[in-house]
Amino acid sequence: MMRALFGLLRACLFAGTAVADTPADRRADVSFADYRATAERIIVATRAGNRAYAKLEELCDDIGHRLSGSDELERAIDWAVQKLKEDGHENVRKEPVMVPRWVRGRESLDMIEPRAHPMPLLGLGGSVGTPPDGITAEVIVVADENELDAAGDAVQGKIVLFNNPMPEYDPEKGSGYGTTVRFRGRGAHLAANKGAVACLVRSVTARSLQSPHTGAMRYGDAHKKIPAAAITTEDASMLARLTARGKRVVVRLKMEARDEGQAPSANVIGELRGRTHPDEIVVIGGHSDAWDVGQGAHDDGAGCVIAMEAISVLRRMGLIPRRTIRVVLWTNEENGLAGGRQYANDHASELPNHVAAIESDSGAFRPEGFTLEHKDPQRQQVVLAQMRELVHLLEPIGPMKASAGGSGADIGPMKSAGVPLMGLEVEGSTYFDYHHSPADTLDKVDPQHLTDCVATMAVTAYILADMPARLGESAEAPTRGSD
Repeated sequence: MMRALFGLLRACLFAGTAVADTPADRRADVSFADYRATAERIIVATRAGNRAYAKLEELCDDIGHRLSGSDELERAIDWAVQKLKEDGHENVRKEPVMVPRWVRGRESLDMIEPRAHPMPLLGLGGSVGTPPDGITAEVIVVADENELDAAGDAVQGKIVLFNNPMPEYDPEKGSGYGTTVRFRGRGAHLAANKGAVACLVRSVTARSLQSPHTGAMRYGDAHKKIPAAAITTEDASMLARLTARGKRVVVRLKMEARDEGQAPSANVIGELRGRTHPDEIVVIGGHSDAWDVGQGAHDDGAGCVIAMEAISVLRRMGLIPRRTIRVVLWTNEENGLAGGRQYANDHASELPNHVAAIESDSGAFRPEGFTLEHKDPQRQQVVLAQMRELVHLLEPIGPMKASAGGSGADIGPMKSAGVPLMGLEVEGSTYFDYHHSPADTLDKVDPQHLTDCVATMAVTAYILADMPARLGESAEAPTRGSD
């Protein structure tokens, strides 16, 4: 009885949403107000029940961390294919990608002087290992490049610690991640060029409970590759205090990290095929890989299930837009971006028919809108104006905005082809508390916030795929791939 009543309710709620498309419709001006009722229905339906959290629970608890080249990542890729097929989507497939296989191995860090003290650490992705007996050396602490240069020959034979604190989150300025993370990325290169034997970095987070945060690093053109690892903010502060008081600090670093070359992996594709212009595509997605600590719940398991469930909600509602909505789950975002580059290469011939690409890779917190970019500044302003109208339809979820800014690492390779790129923006005050750490686990995800992210993505993707003119084009503009 309840199932019958639910079916009747759905039929009444969603009846008459999809309409036939005509050439006249194709050239009509966009009126976002025409989509208000549909947007509200999508939001109501998503909040009434969706499977995003159940999917994320399976991904996190049944599979766990998913580093490129690992068996866990390949299990996650197969799982995503299975789920997309179970939800009835078209053209579900894997597209091959070769990815780097970096293996962490065992690792440890112990202070020897001025007292014995074991310290938590996480080797940085891509780092070389130490000799079997480790590296024992004095620590020199610097805040930035200027202090490293000022140290001069004192760096020779030392282990350099970059103690550059990440600022507290600012609602206006954001996290400050973009400036602080440079020492994780380039610290080993800078230290090696000064004669250091290893590099430590203060974890890129403003809050910590003795939790180190890993991430990718690169050697660039450094004349020598030295081991690099992240330590906790607490231990970084302690070492800085000791050296500031003139204490000699000696540590022993052991890392079995190694590069095992390339391994086969894949991007995952699934589609809600468009009813009249199926060759025009709106891409939504996240990245399937995650660091080998924690569960990759916010980064980026949530982004994957947000995209997967967005088209599943639309399909269950019977909402088939004019254009195709394509879910892409990219592999190897964290330590190589091979998936994003391979997708742009594999689909180069159809990128002119990509109407938009949206990536969710900032966690599943309360959605706040979208940032967007386009290679053409004038076209970007048109897109921005349209998106500022569209996000008003999302206000039943909460305040929303659209602004110029970065989009997503995996969709970046499509920018040169003129694809409008967008990133799902969320309330980010706590994201870097968990980012790339053992604490990025399912219990940190609020099911209501995840649901609202799904609704935000579903509404936006549907409208972009269904609006008569393509995003960024006026009624008078020629439409590529038109009737």
